[in-house]
Amino acid sequence: MANGLKKIPVWAWILGVLIILGLWMVSIYNGLVTKEGSVQSTWAEVEVQYQRRSDLVPELVATVQGAADFEQSTLTEVTEARTNWLTTSSNPDASVEDQIAAAGTFDSAFARLLVSVEAYPDLTATENFQTLQSQLEGTENRVAVARMDFNNAATAFNVTIRTIPTKFVAATFGFEAYPLFESDEGSQDAPTVEFDF
Repeated sequence: MANGLKKIPVWAWILGVLIILGLWMVSIYNGLVTKEGSVQSTWAEVEVQYQRRSDLVPELVATVQGAADFEQSTLTEVTEARTNWLTTSSNPDASVEDQIAAAGTFDSAFARLLVSVEAYPDLTATENFQTLQSQLEGTENRVAVARMDFNNAATAFNVTIRTIPTKFVAATFGFEAYPLFESDEGSQDAPTVEFDF
């Protein structure tokens, strides 16, 4: 048998090693493509939920505008944040970072609107507003779940492209880490709620 191994030329051994390395790189590359596809799929779900929220905002703004003394600046801020998010999310050149930033601005403005609305008991008592509020609460839950799923998929992908030897294949083919949704500064502090009775 030793004689059989001696008869195999060196170039055949080198070719065999190169084929094995090539197959190994293809396997790692395919795994990265699959994980990146998962990240992109979960990002699409985030966009769907933000779009759902965005579609509900004009109805909410119209309902809230019925309260004559409602803070116009809050409505303007929400409308502008919605427009910014729609523009950014429909721009094919916008990075995920830009879209996350626009979504964060939209989140903040929307949260301020919901807090402001609570100061108007006549408005919150209307059936139309209650129905809309229920839809918005459901949408907010869906947004939170979609963001969590995206963060989980992006974290798994980011960890994978940082581990050796996958790191070398990822760098060779230009795979880059995805940004994560993070909470706004100060959001870990519970808000102060005051009731005027």
